[in-house]
Amino acid sequence: MIWTRLLALIVKEMLAAFRDPKARMALVLPPLIQFFLFAFAATLEVSNVPVGVLNQDWGAQSEQLISRFERASAFSEVRRYGSEAEARAAIDRQDVMVVIQIGQDFSRKLAGNEKPTVQLLLDGRKSNSAQILSNYLNTIIAQYSAAYRMGGAAVPPESEIVDRSWYNPNRGYRESMVPVLIATLPMTMVLMIVGMSVARERELGTFEQLLVSPLQPLEIVVGKAVPGLIVGFAQCTIITLIVIFGFGISLTGSALVLFTGLAIFLVSIIGIALFISSLVSNQQQAMMGIMVTMMPLMMLSGFSSPVQNMPDWLQPVAQINPLTHIVVVIRGVFLRDMAFGAVAERLWPMAAIAVVTISAAAWMFRRKIQ
Repeated sequence: MIWTRLLALIVKEMLAAFRDPKARMALVLPPLIQFFLFAFAATLEVSNVPVGVLNQDWGAQSEQLISRFERASAFSEVRRYGSEAEARAAIDRQDVMVVIQIGQDFSRKLAGNEKPTVQLLLDGRKSNSAQILSNYLNTIIAQYSAAYRMGGAAVPPESEIVDRSWYNPNRGYRESMVPVLIATLPMTMVLMIVGMSVARERELGTFEQLLVSPLQPLEIVVGKAVPGLIVGFAQCTIITLIVIFGFGISLTGSALVLFTGLAIFLVSIIGIALFISSLVSNQQQAMMGIMVTMMPLMMLSGFSSPVQNMPDWLQPVAQINPLTHIVVVIRGVFLRDMAFGAVAERLWPMAAIAVVTISAAAWMFRRKIQ
């Protein structure tokens, strides 16, 4: 009897979600558009950047250094400026992100075995890109200085630093960021589907009928949750296939571990959505609650910047965010074969969040019945 009631409610919710052709399109098209936008446009890499040079030396050595900048693959163009005012104006107009200022005594100091100074005038409005550019340019300058002191030899010095990146050898942005979209994009859709469903019924006046039906509060919660879980899991599967076969990012670890983590993550997000929907009275309030919740979930997840970089008082808050844990699991499964013990440390917090939020939502629904 319970299963019959549950199945009827689940079918009703699925029909409500897919009845409108526009709603069906909204479940497929926006996540795919967002996926490709994040994968191709929202990148933290610095490439095809125009840079400026203010050469106040005009010696042979400074021209050799500039030629190295011109050959660098990260720079689309090296523009020369005749004065500091002209260079600063170019940065102000955002024509270039950095101007390399070579002092008048660059060649003399280099020839005299002194340490020449090269000033980098960076556009601080783009702080992350400026930091990456600064590191890249410093490397080029250091390599040129070392090669010059060896008499222009093409061979490297006897002692050199050799770095190796484990798990992501090429240090590619896509290998690190694109797999995380498997969780972040379905999260948005699940919050919308589940969070808006109760509010929509309240506006239509059918939620009160649902509360006085033979369905128990927990059954209502499960019936509202299952359609969101089905849609979210389907989106996770589609995006995973695109990541693996479309972008060529190999799944190093276990697919079973990955989808187990995703299932628990989706249930925890459904719990958050149900709790939001139990507090609001209409769809406008539900939308506001979802928007207010979504931004902290994204910002505190470690998706774009490590949790360890956050203030000490904020890091414990990040641990009650299910997205924080699934980000670690996804990167661990894709970039290395993450051990099950390490995965389990991330699964139980998500399961605890799911239990707490779903129980709270069921309690709120029970209060409305009474």
